[in-house]
Amino acid sequence: HVQLVESGGDSVEAGGSLRLSCVVSGYFSKRCMAWFRQAPGKERQGVAAILARDGTRYADSVTGRFTISRDNAKNTLYLQMNALKPEDTAMYYCAARRCWQGSWFIGYEYRGQGTQVTVS
Repeated sequence: HVQLVESGGDSVEAGGSLRLSCVVSGYFSKRCMAWFRQAPGKERQGVAAILARDGTRYADSVTGRFTISRDNAKNTLYLQMNALKPEDTAMYYCAARRCWQGSWFIGYEYRGQGTQVTVS
């Protein structure tokens, strides 16, 4: 069973930075991972994804501002968010999938409870 626990969400001013973390229990090193976000009244959006060994993809709205990374030794996924904007306000979730199932932002079978990011 895979469990994901996010942390690092906070309230910040526009232009600020945050780093989100997601600790994963269970098999991590060979899973593909992603960060999603959902704002009230809006659909869930894929923000950033990373393959098991290499390769990343970002939503156009965060390219150049956000960086996804992983530390397989610590079973932890990160999302460094810089130059935050009010439109980045949302609940952020990390998610995991088997790499042979789905694609960049599709097919994630495990998801955490989320961490709130508010930008004003």
